[in-house]
Amino acid sequence: MNQSNVISQRLSDLREVMRRESLAAVIFPSSDPHQSEYVANHWKCREWISGFDGSAGTAVVTLQSAALWTDSRYFLAAEEQLSGTEYQLMKLKMPGTPTIAQWLGQEIRNLRNTKEDWTEVAIDGMVSSANEVRQLIADLRREGGITLRTNIDVLRYIWKDRPPVPMNPVEIYPLEYAGESTQSKLARIRQELRGLHADGMLMASLDDIAWTLNLRGSDVHCNPVFVSYLLIASKSVTLFVNPGKLTPEVQSYLKAEGIEVDDYENVRSGLKNYFEYNILMDPDEVNFSLYDLVKNHQHGGTRSPIQIVEAESPVKRMKTVKNATEIQGFKQAMLRDGIAMTRFLRWLRPAVEAGDQTEMTIDRVLTASRAEQPLFRGLSFDTIAAYEAHGAIVHYEATPATDAPLSPAGLLLIDSGAQYLDGTTDITRTISLGPLSDEQRRIYTLVLKGHLQLQNAVFPAGASGTQIDALARLPLWKNGLNYLHGTGHGVGCYLNVHEGPHQIRMEWKPAPLQAGMTVTDEPGIYLAGRFGVRIENTLLVVPALYTEFGDFLRFEPLTLCPIDKAPILRELLTDDEVGWLNDYHAHVYDTLSPHLDSADKDWLRDACAPM
Repeated sequence: MNQSNVISQRLSDLREVMRRESLAAVIFPSSDPHQSEYVANHWKCREWISGFDGSAGTAVVTLQSAALWTDSRYFLAAEEQLSGTEYQLMKLKMPGTPTIAQWLGQEIRNLRNTKEDWTEVAIDGMVSSANEVRQLIADLRREGGITLRTNIDVLRYIWKDRPPVPMNPVEIYPLEYAGESTQSKLARIRQELRGLHADGMLMASLDDIAWTLNLRGSDVHCNPVFVSYLLIASKSVTLFVNPGKLTPEVQSYLKAEGIEVDDYENVRSGLKNYFEYNILMDPDEVNFSLYDLVKNHQHGGTRSPIQIVEAESPVKRMKTVKNATEIQGFKQAMLRDGIAMTRFLRWLRPAVEAGDQTEMTIDRVLTASRAEQPLFRGLSFDTIAAYEAHGAIVHYEATPATDAPLSPAGLLLIDSGAQYLDGTTDITRTISLGPLSDEQRRIYTLVLKGHLQLQNAVFPAGASGTQIDALARLPLWKNGLNYLHGTGHGVGCYLNVHEGPHQIRMEWKPAPLQAGMTVTDEPGIYLAGRFGVRIENTLLVVPALYTEFGDFLRFEPLTLCPIDKAPILRELLTDDEVGWLNDYHAHVYDTLSPHLDSADKDWLRDACAPM
């Protein structure tokens, strides 16, 4: 049975359940109970019901129709994966695209003239944040009294081979890499909670829990986290995790740190037994079901419900500002990653000229090059190796069906990264494999200018990423070009490659940039059916200067890898831009060359030669 027939059968089975439950529609978000961007297979409900495997998107199924909303990173990929199914692609932020509530309002109005005249919509409250559900309730109410049911996971009736919740072991993250003890972190968290007049908090974000406890796991592909909740009270801390995941060493460690352990499934009873006056719950992080449980629970039926302090988890911002040990770890990880990238790039062009190379074969070679490096723990995300037209698909991932052979001409976009015990890397290089068109060279150079405009920015402390996002876009805007994805995201320290709350993007994100944060710089342009260009370094926010107007910050590049000079149109760059590129390449060569053999060193010398 082909994929479109599989999806058709799943939709048919789902609609039988919907009729039995008197549901007009079901909404399938992409998240898990912890609002993770990337989720364990057990929670890939949207992917299972739609066939679309991107990291962001929402599927909605009614009794007579189906639609999927996703952002610009996945427009082309979603069109391909939804082809042949009844799903209609809804392109977020594009003119004319209705919201989920608006679309449902029209679809349910169409149902009201049929025998299936229902107005209840279902969403699993365990995998949807409190804020998302509350907003959805209000939006649906405005569409004519549509109600939302949150206490049902409809797929449990039809997903017969659903993967279990992962049971991978948890491991201790050594203090020599973490740079701060768990007790110190807990003390700082409690201090922040006191400032918010909160007695405790429920921590649901998996990377926040891993960071706080100096533990790591492997429950989510490419993300070294483990499925759990952490309940912090004024005098106790409880980790809700499947105890089978804890080795004797980890059990002893948690006991020594004063961390109590309870089963993952007991988080509800843990919240019911939380005897404090209030609790901080981040409504963007905690799922609606647990939030609603606390909101409506009363102790002994006499005392009023626990007061919920709604605020952003203080752990997010604490985690994003790296300590001195983490910063040094990042630099060491980038050094090893730069060695791996250098060896790969020296191999790449001769291998393509020799023939028989494809997007998937070079992915394997790059991964193997990284795996040779000390402290390598896997990829930080699946490699994007996209040749020519595939480069216009922002989050393209080659499959046996799409694997393109490489020729000694055109552009190859490689977005990749690795997990090392002391840091996480994320780098994109667009590489010329041979002759290029004038259009390719022009677009490449404009993207490089955007990259450099942001890289060389100096900005006041307290500025958010939104306030400087336009710097990367200005050279593109002047030429009628734009991209719809963000320009930069935080990067975890042997944690998730996407870390927030700080981001550099057009949409308003108020989180200020602070010294010690890591963030990427990755503008790009994508011409459907032709090619794509993206250039990305990971940067460290550092102090720049202090004047009577206050503190100013700048960016220090952490990534150590030459930027391909072959596609550059020199006349489009300013002397300052050329000067920075030459200085960067001199730094790359000076840092990497002592660790390379003579052949790699010779190649790197040419790649880093001044323009």
